[in-house]
Amino acid sequence: MKKITWLTITALFIIILSACGSSGDEQESSSGSDQSSDQNSEKSLYEQIQEEGVLTVGTEGTYAPYTFHNENDELTGYDVEVAKEIGKRLDLEIEFKETKWDSMFAGLNSNRFDMIANQVGIKPDREKKYSFSVPYTYTSAVLVARKDNNDIQSFEDLEGAVSAQSLTSNYADIAKEYGAEIQSVEGFNPAMELLNNGRVDATVNDRLSVLDYLKEKGDQSKVEIVAKEDNASETAMMFRQDNPELVEAVNGALKEMKEDGTLEEISNEWFNEDVSTQ
Repeated sequence: MKKITWLTITALFIIILSACGSSGDEQESSSGSDQSSDQNSEKSLYEQIQEEGVLTVGTEGTYAPYTFHNENDELTGYDVEVAKEIGKRLDLEIEFKETKWDSMFAGLNSNRFDMIANQVGIKPDREKKYSFSVPYTYTSAVLVARKDNNDIQSFEDLEGAVSAQSLTSNYADIAKEYGAEIQSVEGFNPAMELLNNGRVDATVNDRLSVLDYLKEKGDQSKVEIVAKEDNASETAMMFRQDNPELVEAVNGALKEMKEDGTLEEISNEWFNEDVSTQ
């Protein structure tokens, strides 16, 4: 009986020792995992991007000639080519994530991508929430109306008129300032379609995009540019705040592109003029 009791006690002792050893291993494993997580969180976004070798970029893919699909359904455009060149100079692969304009900022906020390349204008209210690269495009706003509408000939004529605009764009703000009633659309093409079909009175939009649209439509277009703003707007790559290393790296690439003439070359390829300088 005593022998059986002793064997039972010995067995229980071995089980207790095994449990303690297992608990210690789990704690050590957990500690190692936490340490690895802490080390990763200490790295800047740019360091993480360099490790992965991929810079994710948000863009519309429907905003010619900046970002759109060609006849082979390949994503291309001025902004796309500028972003690709930045990636080349930073030795990073560029992964584009196509997103509607009005969802673009939310996508950046939720870490869906690291940078936006989509002709984002630098505005004071945006600078409070986001970081910008140095400007790489200078353009201006134009007022577009139907050719048969003599009532819209200047920005002042927008008072009480219906203007098709993407709600979060610079151009919507301009239309509002002149008293227009805003018809919300998701991007450039829907705005031009509504105007061409006579469902709105006007749209305020990017000069270069409108020129590209008119060139493509030719005589089929029922719209025309009736006025142009004198002040050029600056557009830049946009980032979440508190990522200075990434912004600095992109700025370095853009500076090199300006100095060696690459940015001017890309600009002339798409616009037959240099839109990278004022």
